[in-house]
Amino acid sequence: MESLAKRRLVLVTGRCHPALAQDIAEQLGIQLTEANVREFANGEIHCRFDESIRGAHVFIIQTHSSPVNDAVMEQLIMIDAAKRASAKSITAVIPNYGYARQDRKSAGREPITAKLIADMLQTAGATRVLSVDFHSGQIQGFFDIPVDHLVAAPVFEDYLKANANPHELVVVAPDAGRVKVAERYAQHLGCELALVHKTRPHGTANISEARHIVGDVNGRHCVLIDDMIDTAGTIVAACDLLKEHGADEIWVMATHAVFSPPAVDRLFNAPVSRVIVTDTLPLGPERRFEKLEILSVAPLVANAISAIFEDSSVSEIFGGENLL
Repeated sequence: MESLAKRRLVLVTGRCHPALAQDIAEQLGIQLTEANVREFANGEIHCRFDESIRGAHVFIIQTHSSPVNDAVMEQLIMIDAAKRASAKSITAVIPNYGYARQDRKSAGREPITAKLIADMLQTAGATRVLSVDFHSGQIQGFFDIPVDHLVAAPVFEDYLKANANPHELVVVAPDAGRVKVAERYAQHLGCELALVHKTRPHGTANISEARHIVGDVNGRHCVLIDDMIDTAGTIVAACDLLKEHGADEIWVMATHAVFSPPAVDRLFNAPVSRVIVTDTLPLGPERRFEKLEILSVAPLVANAISAIFEDSSVSEIFGGENLL
């Protein structure tokens, strides 16, 4: 007996960022499948898909937003439900990968929690992972399943080309770890590159000191580009230093707007004209302010999902430059 069953794409979302999931579904021209996620009285999470997903290629969208532990657990449960419902493949779509900063041991007796998250996703039943702008490239190596890494660079570069003069721009890396990414922006935009040299006191978190500027920023339009803004301590320290060195105008760009307190106050009072972020994380009214602009990554994610489903190349979407 020959089977002529058609491939079927099923898109479901957790409760962390349904607006982004809906935008992705609209880009793909499909409807979200209801996962019926709910909680028991003691906080345990339960889900049950509305329709049969047997033999389907299931994409489970869940950004790891605050509270991160709840977001991770909810996605694991949804993946397990899809596995037990006989899905043909299960792709964990994680716009913002939780615990990404804990990707190595920086001191004794510490965990590597980014690897732990990778292990849990695989154990739950994920057969592929899709994420946007990992904190570091080595996270891809924590998985024994395919990982598709997307970069928000095309979104930011289109914005800069439409709203700034590349000949007046200086792309600034906020620390040494982002030099390679900033250099790629500078090459694409045909502008100059600068670097903020910073130090972080040993044994501290969310504390850094901007020390020096490498490059000429005097009288220039500077654009600081980072992967995330958490408490904004690093980025604001860099902005202050740029201003001290004569920067004329400063914009800040970051993929993941974590915005833990006091980030909003710091950014609002910082010497910056614009703070441009993407919608990989939900931003409620309490975390929005006058200088903030939000760009959508839904088209990027939708194109990647379509490529995965059709067994075509994801890297071609980015011209092969979707590596860190």
